Amino acid sequence: MKLEFFADFYTEKGLETFGLPNVTIFPEKITTMNWILLLLSWTMLPSASTPAPTADRKIVQWLTETSFNFGEVQSGATVKCTFSFKNISTEAIVLETVRTTCGCTAADWPEAPIEAGATGDIRIEFDADRGGSFRKKITVFFDKQRKAETLWIEGEVL
Repeated sequence: MKLEFFADFYTEKGLETFGLPNVTIFPEKITTMNWILLLLSWTMLPSASTPAPTADRKIVQWLTETSFNFGEVQSGATVKCTFSFKNISTEAIVLETVRTTCGCTAADWPEAPIEAGATGDIRIEFDADRGGSFRKKITVFFDKQRKAETLWIEGEVL
């Protein structure tokens, strides 16, 4: 059986030392192959005139502040707040998930797609079980936006 390598960095003599005596080398074909690969890679490059994907732009506008201060909260109480947003993109969006940083904070959000120009609400509930001040991060993920939105709640449990 005879092997054919398309490589210009080996020599027949060098390959024989590796125990490959029946090897033919075609350095002229490697040059042709390199040009073909180079031309194919150029066709895969994005054009400078191609607009940035929607995922890099903001698709929501917050109608409320992105931070909410509950102030002083009695220990054992459950407090709630709502964050409202508007879909400013030209197509429907889906609020994929809302992540909270601990079990004392829960979130409720619309699961149905939000049409262009429509609004949506994210309801946050905080259980004040531990005394002291708190600051909780809430991360909101939309389907057509790469970067997550961040909301904050804070206050002090008495």
